Amino acid sequence: MEPVLPALGRPPGVPSVLEIAFTEAAEDSGQDDEMSARLLDAAYEQFCRMGIKRSTMADVARLAGVSRITVYRRFATKDQLVEHVVRREFQRYFDRFIVDIQDAATVADRVVLGFVSSLRAIRHNRLIGGLLNVEPDAVVPSMTGDGGRTLGVVQRFVASRLRREQCAGHIGAHVEVGLVAEMMVRVSASFLVIPSHVVDLDDEERMRAVARQFLVPMLDPPHVPHL
Repeated sequence: MEPVLPALGRPPGVPSVLEIAFTEAAEDSGQDDEMSARLLDAAYEQFCRMGIKRSTMADVARLAGVSRITVYRRFATKDQLVEHVVRREFQRYFDRFIVDIQDAATVADRVVLGFVSSLRAIRHNRLIGGLLNVEPDAVVPSMTGDGGRTLGVVQRFVASRLRREQCAGHIGAHVEVGLVAEMMVRVSASFLVIPSHVVDLDDEERMRAVARQFLVPMLDPPHVPHL
């Protein structure tokens, strides 16, 4: 089945949508002009209502109250428009993650909150989460069939947050934060793309307990003596 989010992937050497969103979130950049924001809002609403495959540029223009030519002046193709909509959603995800964890008292609390809020943000997003629920067989290849680049971007984002904690002395210098971030992201991704019959993702208290039991200990791995 053809992926419904082709814009997530890019040829080797070309920044992916997530890579751009991560950069813009880190630099607090990427603000759209008024007309572009209006078109992106309309496209987002249209894609949520009808899905990406069934939506046309004319549909977006009609919902935005502008001519189709106006849409094409800003976004040359439908794929380009989809890319910008998806990129904005993931940038909002990165921004939301930072806000959700900022008031936590400890690094352990920030890991727990980050895990739970990340799953909530994606699953409850009307576009990404909606497509995961309705067309998982079409969406998952878009997110996983790119040689690991999508997961790689999220891993770098999580690793950057853990590295800050390490520099602040909240995580031991011996902890391999890149590997820890990799494991955390893969656990989160598996919950998103593979239904669980053991853990109820809507039970946030249960999800917090899972994170505290299995993710937090990664921040302080047991010492293994050299033989």
